[in-house]
Amino acid sequence: MRWPGMSGADEAPDEFGQIAELYRPLTRGAPEALALLDDAAVIPSRPGFDMVVTKDAMVEGVHFLPGETPDLVARKLLRVNLSDLAAKGADPYGYFLATAWPKAWGWAERRRFADGLAQDGEAFDLILLGGDTVSTPGPLTASLTLLGWTPSGRMVRRGGGRPGDLLMVSGTIGDGWLGLLAARGELEDPAGWLEGRYRLPTPRLDLRDALRGGASAAADVSDGLIADAGHIATASGCGLRLDLAALPLSEPARAWLSRQPDRRAALAALASGGDDYEVVCAAPEPLGGFSVIGSLTVEPGRRVEVDGLAIEAGAGGWRHG
Repeated sequence: MRWPGMSGADEAPDEFGQIAELYRPLTRGAPEALALLDDAAVIPSRPGFDMVVTKDAMVEGVHFLPGETPDLVARKLLRVNLSDLAAKGADPYGYFLATAWPKAWGWAERRRFADGLAQDGEAFDLILLGGDTVSTPGPLTASLTLLGWTPSGRMVRRGGGRPGDLLMVSGTIGDGWLGLLAARGELEDPAGWLEGRYRLPTPRLDLRDALRGGASAAADVSDGLIADAGHIATASGCGLRLDLAALPLSEPARAWLSRQPDRRAALAALASGGDDYEVVCAAPEPLGGFSVIGSLTVEPGRRVEVDGLAIEAGAGGWRHG
């Protein structure tokens, strides 16, 4: 069956044809999406649960390198939003998508972008609920609004921490920033592992139960560990102490660190680089799957140290304009 505006083998369809060919399959038949034939979706309530909503945008040349493959751009867009839900202890549900296509992104690139959405939509059990697609004279810009569910009153906020809580982080830190350097050709990465960490992060949805069960506050590590831990402290009305000597590091990151002349500055760079998409949290007791890296304090302000010696860490991460 051909929908109005649907393309032939070599034609680029109009907006409605793109919706029919690329995006309607991503609803996976969910009735609330109304087959993308309306200007809205109808989302039923879920007794006993709260809906959690998050939104992130990506711009070519800012959030991903020019020339990146379209399917990886789409998958990273989904995953950085899923990382926000993971830090809230939420179960993913569905999303709204807006894309502004530059002329250089033709039909083949748009189809491959949709293929990436389909791949991770299946992997993370997500449905497309609606959105918009437009053209732009600027770089590719894609924005995604992601919805999830938590048991009522159980969402893990940034602002629930208390003085004395341990600060902990999942996984390893610094790989995203090193992966960006590798993708730019500024760092050797023979196996491509670091580049993979930057290009296709893994949202820590596996930590939802631990966060719901024991965390008082949490955030995902997107801007940089120091900055994102600082967001928790600020929202919680606490001070912050971070010991960068306790950073959990991957083997490639340890190898890089061993080659740096200034260990303290190098650790600060790893903890400020961002794009790790791990989870930093505060909790009164250690949590499984997390490494202790500091604590929330009664004293206001931020103390970043290495082996007990305070260091200057600057902004501690990316600051959005």
